[in-house]
Amino acid sequence: MTPRSGKNDSAFALASLAGLLADETRAACLLALLDGRAWTAGELARHAGVAASTASEHLGKLVAGGLLAEERQGRHRYVRLADAGVAQLVEDLAAHAVPGATAKPGTLRESGAGSAMARGRTCYDHLAGRLGITITGAMTARGLLRQDTGFALTDQGVAWFGELGIELARGGRRPLARACLDWTERRPHLAGVAGAALCGHALDSGWCVRIGSQRAVKVTPAGARAFGAHLGIEDL
Repeated sequence: MTPRSGKNDSAFALASLAGLLADETRAACLLALLDGRAWTAGELARHAGVAASTASEHLGKLVAGGLLAEERQGRHRYVRLADAGVAQLVEDLAAHAVPGATAKPGTLRESGAGSAMARGRTCYDHLAGRLGITITGAMTARGLLRQDTGFALTDQGVAWFGELGIELARGGRRPLARACLDWTERRPHLAGVAGAALCGHALDSGWCVRIGSQRAVKVTPAGARAFGAHLGIEDL
């Protein structure tokens, strides 16, 4: 599909992107993929509550539109968010949409899942929810992170990651630290290279574990001790 003669290319591109997002099934798939993992079309179909053929059609449009990347292993087809930029776009839009403001959970199970997501979850590859906000606040209070002139790790913060043995990948286009607006807390949490590195370390070290089938995570007893020792956080 190409823009009509005389039309602004940027306006056409924006309208095309908005069209891709303006479907509840496609939106549900994108939100599910914010867990940073690759999903099969069948898994996303069950998550969105649609037929596999319907999900496959929607996923094809998202792949063609550059929002998803496709991988194949044998007979299985997997999709994931194309990159961190797409994840940021989806999370930012979700924050502005304020999920749950107009619809209440229909069941106790839905209410419990929503509460777990609010307490702690992954946002693509970094920690979000109250957990992410608490960690971000503790890092700021300890002088590891600055928020007064935009999100930035201090020299002390870079050294802190090194002391924990957490490698910060440099040289790419992704910023070292970035603010990501949390859609449940309505405040920014740490994203970027540093946010991803800390989240990966927390999961790999057993400080946090995934719960349920969505993005919710919880802090383990070992994690509570670690966050207390390294960031002075007393209650998670």
